Amino acid sequence: MIEETILTKKKFAKIVEEHVASLQLSYMDAILQVCEDRELDPADISKLVSPAIKDKLEAECIELRLIEGTTAQLPV
Repeated sequence: MIEETILTKKKFAKIVEEHVASLQLSYMDAILQVCEDRELDPADISKLVSPAIKDKLEAECIELRLIEGTTAQLPV
């Protein structure tokens, strides 16, 4: 029972990926949904976000022009 309540990087990434796939949420929305479900403060989860999730979140933010960055896509 205690193992279910402990949230590791791997478990957090799996839950986020499940939310993205099943609920068709963006990575930002999925992360915030997990925080809400687990009653976590989004400011406190930086250590739980894996490099893979960070990369996907960054790509999503660049695509939405929330942050500056280079994309491998041609401007259409």
